Amino acid sequence: MDSRVPITVITGFLGSGKTTLVNRILTENHGKRIAIIENEFGEVGVDDGLVVETKEEVFEMNNGCICCTVRGDLIRILHKLLKRKNKFDAILIETTGLADPAPVAQTFFVDKDLKVCGCVGGASVRLDAILTVVDAKHIRHHLDKEVEEGAENEAVEQVAFADRLLLNKIDLVSEEEKQDVRQRLKAINGAAEIIECAQARCDLDRVLGIRAFDLERILAEEPQFLEDSEHTHSSDVTSVGIEAEGELDGERVQGWLSALLREKGADIFRSKGILCLAGSYEKYVFQGVHMLMSLASTADGVGRPWAPVEKRLNRLVFIGRNLDRQRLNASFRACLVAARAA
Repeated sequence: MDSRVPITVITGFLGSGKTTLVNRILTENHGKRIAIIENEFGEVGVDDGLVVETKEEVFEMNNGCICCTVRGDLIRILHKLLKRKNKFDAILIETTGLADPAPVAQTFFVDKDLKVCGCVGGASVRLDAILTVVDAKHIRHHLDKEVEEGAENEAVEQVAFADRLLLNKIDLVSEEEKQDVRQRLKAINGAAEIIECAQARCDLDRVLGIRAFDLERILAEEPQFLEDSEHTHSSDVTSVGIEAEGELDGERVQGWLSALLREKGADIFRSKGILCLAGSYEKYVFQGVHMLMSLASTADGVGRPWAPVEKRLNRLVFIGRNLDRQRLNASFRACLVAARAA
């Protein structure tokens, strides 16, 4: 028997549906004890509030990308997990939407203490699969994006390195558009199985415990894979995080978000937030991908409700190009009830 703990790396460009998939896994009746490691590019953590209420342990790594600046944090968390007496049945790592999965996978081979390379000698973990979630509606735009010299197109890298491609949001595209996306994905990575779905609903037996990661295949395609190297992000992509106490005027904040994404949505790859609306005890979850936006509450089964002693703090993050930090902060705070009264 293989006693190593299987690790699944869930990657995919900003807004593809990674957290939705994580929630799907956590609510499935599989009987497994799973640890979740969340990585956010933004300086304000939001994803912890988007994950459903669960008995599983969730570890956060904020304000940096797992493939470069906070890679050491990943190793420390994994070491901490592996020292537990009560072992986990599986570990899920949800990367930021700007992560290159290759350096993430490389972590398990360059750190001698993780011992991922084989069953001999008391190996601790095994890399089960790189699962890339693809937004069928927006992926072509990101694949075609030009990047500065020396940087990488993360959307292309995520598709190229995948063991499985989860083609999500097929309900938002026509059959012709879907087939065009499938052809684009196959042209980049013809070896990965494509699994079509909407709202990340899929047969979990096709994505977990599948033993799909093949180091020999990776080395055949990329002989320098095990050589530790730096990953360079495009410098024009930045993050703006906002934190503010107080209640929001619901009508005003919805109008602000709608106008912002309508006018600036082409440059805002991903936006999300946890909001506290005046007159409601529910926690509201805002999600945006370019111009598309949704706002739902914990009463709708989205996210986790406010804990009795939890500070009711509004948290938002915007990731994209040409972001005006000062303007975003000022226009958001104008939606607070106190600001309106003043």
